Amino acid sequence: MNSPSDRPPAIVTAALVIIGNEILSGRTQDANLAYVARRLTEQGLQLAEVRVVADVEAEIVSAVNLCRERYDYVFTTGGIGPTHDDITARAIARAFGIDVERHEGAAALLHDHYGQSINEARLSMADLPKGAALIDNPVSRAPGFSMDNVFVLAGVPRIMQAMLDGILPQLKAGNPVMSRTLNAFIGEGEVAQGLSVVQEAHGDVEIGSYPFFHQGEFGVSLVLRSVDTQALNHAVAETAALLQSLGVVPEEREK
Repeated sequence: MNSPSDRPPAIVTAALVIIGNEILSGRTQDANLAYVARRLTEQGLQLAEVRVVADVEAEIVSAVNLCRERYDYVFTTGGIGPTHDDITARAIARAFGIDVERHEGAAALLHDHYGQSINEARLSMADLPKGAALIDNPVSRAPGFSMDNVFVLAGVPRIMQAMLDGILPQLKAGNPVMSRTLNAFIGEGEVAQGLSVVQEAHGDVEIGSYPFFHQGEFGVSLVLRSVDTQALNHAVAETAALLQSLGVVPEEREK
């Protein structure tokens, strides 16, 4: 039998800091959030907060420092390329109060990848916070890096995904979050009062209400999430009973 110390923590939290002026201006649509959220959930990590910050060193420092104190893990995307506006590495170093130095291992990877076309701009991607650990980049070789509980990933979706998939097995995981959904053709306002009662009775279950319009009718999706299977089942049963008492038959699906 496992001792209490052997069991995974019920909840392991994470934050995502998306870095880039192009996201805030609308020029580029972020393609990383959905993937990060899904993969963290699969790993038993709960994504608790997402911030989008500009390519401004002080803003990155502030966001990272706040999040790394508040959550178990922080992931950042963007700003680790070879151009002048790629300032994430310098900002992370400042957040930890340390210097930037050329990482010999990262430089070797870049030399090997670029060969004779290596230049100082490309080598600048090896200038990392002192003591940083490399995150493998199997796509384009320029590595990400980590400092303590902060993991700095590329902004290009394919590269970010490869980096994230590589590090997730190394992280501690909490209990997986289970999710079940009840769909019903009924207005949110009709179910709101009763749903509040269910939520008050089940504080360990997160209940979300999301209206939809389908085939000319309004309806609502009630999404229930918890790390506790028994609590989730009880809350789902009470929510289904509530909907039935209001004259609708919910369609249930698991996710």
